Formats: sequence, structure tokens, C-alpha cells
Amino acid sequence: MGETTGTIIASVIAFISAVIGAVIAGMYAKRGAEVGGRKAVEAALAQVHGQAAVEHWQWVRSQRHQSFAALLAAYAALDEVLTRIAPEVRNGARLGEATGRELQESALALQDKTSQLALWGPHEASELAYVLMRKATGAVSALLRVAATGSADRNADWGNSERARDEMVAAYVGFLQRAGEIIRDPLQPVS
Repeated sequence: MGETTGTIIASVIAFISAVIGAVIAGMYAKRGAEVGGRKAVEAALAQVHGQAAVEHWQWVRSQRHQSFAALLAAYAALDEVLTRIAPEVRNGARLGEATGRELQESALALQDKTSQLALWGPHEASELAYVLMRKATGAVSALLRVAATGSADRNADWGNSERARDEMVAAYVGFLQRAGEIIRDPLQPVS
């Protein structure tokens, strides 16, 4: 074997080794690109899902705030009607049809807003809203009893009406306090 043949064989072996090395490197590069691409897609999907969860949480929180505000506005409207007609009833006036309808509509609006709040929670706020609604309904009923009674029973019924009104106000204060805590808590869970 001559020097030329040895050089040719060495060159062929080097060329084949280079080709095999390039093929192997190419396979690993392809596999690395596929794995890297999959990981990039997984990371993007995780980010999208995370962002969607954050946006959903913010939307639920916004709905909660709106339902709290709507319930408080409905309570204020009912309280305004009760405050306006209570002195008239205390002085012996009967409720007119329009006033009775206004009182009933205000009570129904509070009930409607309480039901809407139950959709958004949290459960504790919903429970407090239902307590407020029951106490408000009790105050309305007690005032209507005073308006319907004769003068002999009016003082006893008026005392019951005032107690029912005080219970309504206490339930309002309890709801307002807890609703404020919920709104101010940035970590309040969605459920």
C-alpha cells in the first residue's frame, strides 16, 4: 500500500466520519428543536391560561362589587321610603295605595338585588344579604301592621316596628362592614 492509497483511505474515512457526524448532529439538532418548540408552546399555553384565569377573577370581582353597590342602593331606597312614611304612620295616617305600592316595589328591588348577589358571592356575603333582606321585610311588615291597627294597639305595634327597624339597620351595618372587607381584600377568592 502506497502512500497515496493510505492518504485516499484516510481521506475517505475522514469524509465518512464527517458525514456520519453531521447526520448524527442533525438528528440531535432536530430533536432539540422539536423539544424546544414543544416547551415554547407549553409555556405560551400556560401563560394564556394563567392570563385567562386572572381576567376571569377580575371580572368576577367587578361583578361582585357591582352587585354589592346595587344591593346597597336598593337598601337605601327602601330605607328612604320607610324613613319618609314612618312619621305619618306614627301619627295615625293610613298608607295610600301609591305609598303602599312604592314600599312594596322597594322591598322587591332589595330582594332582587339580594338574589343577584347570590350569583357572585362569596357565600358569606350572600348569607349576610339574605339576613338583611329578611330584617328589611320584617321592618316593612311591622310598619304595615302599625298602619293597619286601631289606635288602642298602635303604641305596642309601634314599639315592635321600631325594634324591627333597629334589627334591619344592624343587619345593614353587618353586611356593609363585611362587604367592605371583601372589596378591600386583593386576595379574595373567586368561589
